Amino acid sequence: MRIAESERMLAENWKTWGPYVSNRQWGNVREDYSTDGNAWEFTSHDRAESYTYRWAEEGIAGISDSKQLMCFALGFWNEKDVRIKERFFGLSNYQGNHGEDIKEIFYYLDNTPTHSYMKMVYKYPTKSFPYDDLINENGSRNKSEQEFELIDTGIFDKDEYFDIFIEYCKADSDDILVRITIENRSLENAPITILPTVWFRNNWKWGYNDYKGKLSSIKNSEIDIYHNEIGIKKMYSRRENAEALFCENETNYSKLYGTPKIEDQYYKDGINDYIIHGKSTINPEKKGTKASFLIKDTIEAKSSKTFDFRLANQDLHDAFWGFDELFETRKNEAEEFYQEIQKDISSKDERNVQRQAFAGLLWNKQFYHYNLNKWLKGDPNHEAPRNFDHYVRNTEWSHLHNKDVISMPDKWEYPWYATWDLAFHCVPFALIDSDFAKNQLLLLTKEWYMHPNGQMPAYEWNLSDVNPPVHAWSCFRVFKIDEKNNGKPDVVFLEKVYQKLLLNFTWWVNRKDKTGKNIFGGGFLGLDNIGAFDRNMEFGEGEHLEQADGTSWMAMYALNMMRIAMELAQYNVVYEDMAIKFFEHYLYIAEAMENLGDDQESLWNEEDGFFYDVLQLSDGKSVSLRLRSIVGLIPLFAVEIIDHEMLEKLPKFKERMEWILRNKKELANLVSHWDKEGEGKKHLMSILRRTRLTKVLNRMLDEKEFLSDFGIRGMSKVYEKTPFVFTTNENQYVVHYVPGESDSSMFGGNSNWRGPIWFPINFLIVESLQRFYFYYGESLKVELPTGSNNYFSLNEVAENLSMRLESIFLEDKNGNRPFNGGVKKFNEDPYFKNYIMFNEYFHGDNGRGMGASHQGWTATVAKMIQIRST
Repeated sequence: MRIAESERMLAENWKTWGPYVSNRQWGNVREDYSTDGNAWEFTSHDRAESYTYRWAEEGIAGISDSKQLMCFALGFWNEKDVRIKERFFGLSNYQGNHGEDIKEIFYYLDNTPTHSYMKMVYKYPTKSFPYDDLINENGSRNKSEQEFELIDTGIFDKDEYFDIFIEYCKADSDDILVRITIENRSLENAPITILPTVWFRNNWKWGYNDYKGKLSSIKNSEIDIYHNEIGIKKMYSRRENAEALFCENETNYSKLYGTPKIEDQYYKDGINDYIIHGKSTINPEKKGTKASFLIKDTIEAKSSKTFDFRLANQDLHDAFWGFDELFETRKNEAEEFYQEIQKDISSKDERNVQRQAFAGLLWNKQFYHYNLNKWLKGDPNHEAPRNFDHYVRNTEWSHLHNKDVISMPDKWEYPWYATWDLAFHCVPFALIDSDFAKNQLLLLTKEWYMHPNGQMPAYEWNLSDVNPPVHAWSCFRVFKIDEKNNGKPDVVFLEKVYQKLLLNFTWWVNRKDKTGKNIFGGGFLGLDNIGAFDRNMEFGEGEHLEQADGTSWMAMYALNMMRIAMELAQYNVVYEDMAIKFFEHYLYIAEAMENLGDDQESLWNEEDGFFYDVLQLSDGKSVSLRLRSIVGLIPLFAVEIIDHEMLEKLPKFKERMEWILRNKKELANLVSHWDKEGEGKKHLMSILRRTRLTKVLNRMLDEKEFLSDFGIRGMSKVYEKTPFVFTTNENQYVVHYVPGESDSSMFGGNSNWRGPIWFPINFLIVESLQRFYFYYGESLKVELPTGSNNYFSLNEVAENLSMRLESIFLEDKNGNRPFNGGVKKFNEDPYFKNYIMFNEYFHGDNGRGMGASHQGWTATVAKMIQIRST
């Protein structure tokens, strides 16, 4: 196996080539050179056919080297569509009734950490793809209606589609075998044109260098590749006499902007225009920077054909000798690798879900390139007409220079990294490739990512926005998983990342603690429209929002930093002082949550038994925003358990802790049972003492409020019939429970925290319950569901929630998978029913998948399955 211990030294070379090509490069900030900052319209799906990108490339099932000098991807044509299908179609933020939305169906089926074997399937209609129907119908729907999906058009009703299975395997680090198996599911023979395409990313037109690679062909079925930094030298087709078509990866200015056409120029869209329109747009000299094999065939009804290609690092006398055997070897190695990972999982269905969750994580790795300094100023040959008198994105991040392979939230919907998404990705990643997980976490702390002030970049559309500070949590979780997997702790990793996390923690304290009283804001904090109003808004002078979630995240952050310092102190006593520092900082945050000041509302509401945001007014008074949402559950996450053995190893920490317990009773009382040993001589540190913990859990486990059959909802269901209303002198804000797509325009309207189930928050809830159980054991039981008179330990509650979350993807007693939303085709058709999509979030009442279709943080279900099985 490529990832086996005996070959770990080879792993990085084997990762040189991988699925690093985006599913969508158009409509992104980094490609926006408009005067008005309208990224969605500067490049679009249709314009992308003719427009050459500045920063990266897109394609179907695309692979590239880790610096994306050269790409390979697939194009297809069913002889009916208006264009070659060489990129996935979807709606822009303005076209979708709930924002941007992919309108394709494909599934990631397999992948290994070194990408020695990869497999996915794309479902391509044999009839005309319904581009206009999707645009027009979604455009006519409002935000209270569901999105109109590809399956809703009826295009698959008569099985008039191809299942296109795309497989890769590696003979060596730069010798890649490609197999395309096309199965015609229809009752009629259907034509198909296949265009395996290789091209160089255009890095020569911007004015820094004029070097470009060359592609050429002197005989059919072979393409020569020349590039002094690329190991691959040839592309072969197993189909004899496959014609090679050539053009340049250059913008067709004549088509896009109406400029005069230049003779003997063969633009990026040349192969498309040659095939679709019969134009003379390919180079008859068979050379260029973009090339495809042209393979036309007919797939008979209910049958299949296979097409093989090879990207080789040398001239081969017989490029396909041993081809089939090598594919079988790599597939067997992948099986062996995952058999070891899944050895304790008895359920075949759970193994299938977890395997596809891992596959999605690995396929969602992407080359991400964004140099803010160049983007803001423009290139010597490429102007950037920025109007700095008006809003220009990310001007304060001119130091940022990203040029790495990064785990994306979703390579179509969110083809840019997001800091808190990535933190969640790394936990399941650590189960299969802890080195990659550690490197990703370190990457975002590098000085060319992290702002000099200590802030981590949030996401491309606004790098200065604020994600919940979960990086420290993820680092320690990955550290522990890695230690378990490899039998030794990677202290160097933990120490490196800790030093940078100190800067980030300081940034939070200095920038988000408005009054210096350890109560934190932060704006929307990744929860989009969770509040009655946009929590990023600027309030009147002297007014600000004290956030229960912002403060709880910081309490969690302080405990995470304390725990990491305690771990490092076992190797270097210097860190014991840091552990003490964060212990005390946590106590002050806990105190602040309890007491905001004279005549001011507390974040804790004793009457409701819940935490709420508090709006501080200019006259010194405050208003508790008694809206029950997951904002009030986030205090659960600020929990840490320290066993007595650890304390004995840290005498200075123990001494300081005991001094505080004796001399600062007002602080000591906030530390839940620190002075009382729980199960197995353990000490508990939590914002929630036993009584408050029970009250919060009673709310959370109430089916009339947060508890769904599929996990914990983002907002209480009580607001379905009786909405929350908050009135000011100028405005009235009304919040309904919305279990599905958002009915609000806040944050573009493509995300909803007012009812659906979100995996990252649920994952942290499950973990927190397990930690509380680690302390309380069987001594604390709560009703599940609330009012049932059935009492369970917190570990049993965590287990129950995990099962509810997993059930979103698993077959129920009727053979249906809830994430499919009751679509009969998805649930019953043998060519759909065992394929899994890992959506961004899920309907709060029925578990239907919504938002992005291959969201990385939902792959945390792989970790849940692993925990429940061991």
